Amino acid sequence: MSATPTKLETLAIHGGTPVRETLLPYGRQSLDDEDIQAAVDVLKSDWLTTGPKVGEFEERFAAWVGTKHAVSFSSGTAALHASAFAAGLKSGDEAITTPMTFCATANCVLYQDATPVFADVSADTLNLDPREVSKKVSSRTKAVIAVDYAGHPADLIALRELAEQHGLVLIEDACHALGAEHLGKRVGGIADMAVFSLHPVKHLTTGEGGMVTTNDAKLTETLRRFRNHGISSEARQRQASGQWFYEMVLLGFNYRLTDIACALGISQLKKLEANLARRRAIAARYTRAFRELSAVIAPAVREGMEPAWHLYPIRLTLDALSAGRGEVFRALRAENLGVNVHYIPVHKHQYYRERFGYQGGEYPVAEDAYERLISLPMFHAMTDQDLNDVIAAVSKVVNFFSR
Repeated sequence: MSATPTKLETLAIHGGTPVRETLLPYGRQSLDDEDIQAAVDVLKSDWLTTGPKVGEFEERFAAWVGTKHAVSFSSGTAALHASAFAAGLKSGDEAITTPMTFCATANCVLYQDATPVFADVSADTLNLDPREVSKKVSSRTKAVIAVDYAGHPADLIALRELAEQHGLVLIEDACHALGAEHLGKRVGGIADMAVFSLHPVKHLTTGEGGMVTTNDAKLTETLRRFRNHGISSEARQRQASGQWFYEMVLLGFNYRLTDIACALGISQLKKLEANLARRRAIAARYTRAFRELSAVIAPAVREGMEPAWHLYPIRLTLDALSAGRGEVFRALRAENLGVNVHYIPVHKHQYYRERFGYQGGEYPVAEDAYERLISLPMFHAMTDQDLNDVIAAVSKVVNFFSR
């Protein structure tokens, strides 16, 4: 099928032939025999969890990111929770964050019995707008949690200055952004703590998993204890020293990542540079192709930023179309594109509406973007034919609905 379909083509949703015969997901893992063997080797070893692969993965991850410390967790959500705890959030405190994120970013504040306060986003990157954050700072504010939306770094320098001015802890939710660069420096060491996700749709995977990077030794100690029931030592340390005694010094959780997962992470880390390069090539191809479609707005990239491209979220110019986002979305799915939407703004979820009384309209930039967003397939194992199919399907659908 032509990569530049005409408006005369019948859409699959109307009974036409789909661009693809099978569904192309918006994201998926990519594993090879080396990855599988790494996990098998651990399964045959003495340690399935709390063993040597955990420390090895953390050390290699910290070195790759460029920080002094990295602490692994069972999920990105667990890592966010640990960061909120380490930041000292408690009842009566507030943390400012973005509504344009997965709910876990705000939920981690609630886990600490603190209150998430949302600030609107910048229209270009959909990252936290530092000017809006400054309006939300109060005597109860303890932390700012910035999200690197879609893998584009947040305005970390401005947020860092704001945090220092008010004595706040800056947490970077970098779950989309492993490998992204902010003014020539990899994200992970600019904020007080940076949180990464190792879910299958991310740049490297451990199955489920998360990581917190920091340059602060005290925060590192708190994070390690929090993930291990609040216990001051770990099982491998006690075995090595021949000791049995341990103490619980804070109320923590079992948020440990297994040696099986860490072995997979070590193997995947070797491929990270290539994975990032492929994602960037896919993004560049998309951006070039969609310049020809006036009803499609490609993601913005600010000067000095190098996104990691976890997502490729386009925005529709609805005035130029005879259909709304919902109909365009359904038409793309019928062409066998596994498109998605990232995200329903957190304050629009039922739980947040009922608990905090949000009515809609509080964060106009985020809410307007949500009505027009569609995430296209973006993962490093995509083939050139996959890429051609996405461009063909988007062009076919958008051209059909163009006014």
